[in-house]
Amino acid sequence: MKLTPLCRRYAGPAVLSAMLLAMLYLVMLLYVAHEWLLAGTLLVIASLALWTYTSAKTLALRYLFPGVAAAAVFVVFPMVYTVAIGFTNYSSQNLLDFERARQYLLDETYQDAAAKAYTLQLFKDAQQLRLQLTDSENASDRFLSPPLDLAQTERLTVQMLQSGQALQGEPLGFKEVLAQQDLLRRLDVKLPSGESLRMASLREFAAVKNLYLEKPDGTLTNHKSGAVFHANFDTGFFETDSGVQAPPGFKVNVGLAHYQRIFTDPKFSEPFLRIFVWTVGFASLTVVFAATLGMLLAVLLNWDSLRYQKLYQFMLFLPYAVPGFISILIFKGLFNQNLGEINMILDGLFGIKPAWFSDPFLAKAMILLVNTWLGFPYMMVVCTGLIKSIPADLYEASAVAGAGPVTNFFEITLPLILKPLTPLLISSFAFNFNNFVLITLLTGGRPDFLDIAVPAGTTDILVSYTFRIAFQDSGQQFALASAISTVIFFIVAAITLLQMRFTRIAQEDKR
Repeated sequence: MKLTPLCRRYAGPAVLSAMLLAMLYLVMLLYVAHEWLLAGTLLVIASLALWTYTSAKTLALRYLFPGVAAAAVFVVFPMVYTVAIGFTNYSSQNLLDFERARQYLLDETYQDAAAKAYTLQLFKDAQQLRLQLTDSENASDRFLSPPLDLAQTERLTVQMLQSGQALQGEPLGFKEVLAQQDLLRRLDVKLPSGESLRMASLREFAAVKNLYLEKPDGTLTNHKSGAVFHANFDTGFFETDSGVQAPPGFKVNVGLAHYQRIFTDPKFSEPFLRIFVWTVGFASLTVVFAATLGMLLAVLLNWDSLRYQKLYQFMLFLPYAVPGFISILIFKGLFNQNLGEINMILDGLFGIKPAWFSDPFLAKAMILLVNTWLGFPYMMVVCTGLIKSIPADLYEASAVAGAGPVTNFFEITLPLILKPLTPLLISSFAFNFNNFVLITLLTGGRPDFLDIAVPAGTTDILVSYTFRIAFQDSGQQFALASAISTVIFFIVAAITLLQMRFTRIAQEDKR
């Protein structure tokens, strides 16, 4: 079916308008949910899209805009969001914003010890639920609700009716009641006597009172203890004058506090510096070992008199073809101190069983061995290609001059492949600088440091150390982890810029 000229004229604007309206609706939902940063990002993208596809000056940009917008949402925004979190106190104890934390405390209730409790039962009436409350002290005193609106998401006031007889049929079991707990928590039950009840547990309704009362000056008074809490925007908690905190906390801006902790607080600066030194050493040694072994094998396999060259190349490339996480888990079993084949062989030959996972030096050596095994095949293939590109006339002239293989390597092969190989070595360093999978699957960062309080191990690199702070520490300090991630980002960005510089130099030398 062909479109008429009129349809062709208005189809594009109609589709653009629909997409922009959908984007604006999404922005509104994000704004209502207090996700202002993402809402602002999408609003800017929508504005740029409107300008790009309606202006006659941006014809070329129309083809690039979808990719640029995707990069902004999926690359730039997460980076900016991570950096922004690093300036807050965001953690497992400070998840909410101020208004939500305040409302959470105001919604807290407690059951008066002298209040009468009513046993709850839920009955299914067709496709609706009905609530029955029975006096815990007088089983004949029952109250029945009208059918409950399951679609209701706000607080719902329910007027109960007194019923002398129990509802017919079996009440819902505990599992079904548990599934309806969100609905039950939103109910304000009114008895015929005027008494107000709320859900006190999964089995009872009772007269409850608000735990906190807000005063005009913004302080919260605890009804049970009488303590007065005020909002402390330095710590992100409602606190008493003596420092007692009322969880949950709320997010506040702490400026450069986390960056100062990384470099000045001994609790964090000492493990950070140790881990940073090991991270640089790990990435550097991995590149040196993998490149050296790969280059050596490439030179040997380039020997014309060597038989079965293709077979050797295929066999040596296999470690790179196997998924990395499988190889890592296999090596983890091979290095097992009691059952691993490596220790069995060492025990049979030399009578030793090294503690690969508990000794810091051996754990680091094991990581370097495994990572070299995973990295050398790629280096070998790249070096093989570079060696093949070297003119054979140079080696023939060297042979006439009486030079041997070692001289050929250091005077011809190495100088000619080192420059084009340098950008790859730098990118390999950047990759291993953030090689989270290897550390996590092989050692988990262990053995841990014994002289520090934060979760950190002798084989942790910066990225795994950040992960442990963010998700494995009892405090789950997301903001501190974001600050460390920002530092890592700038380090890797500097490495990337260095790589680009060497790449440009290599290209200029080729010209």
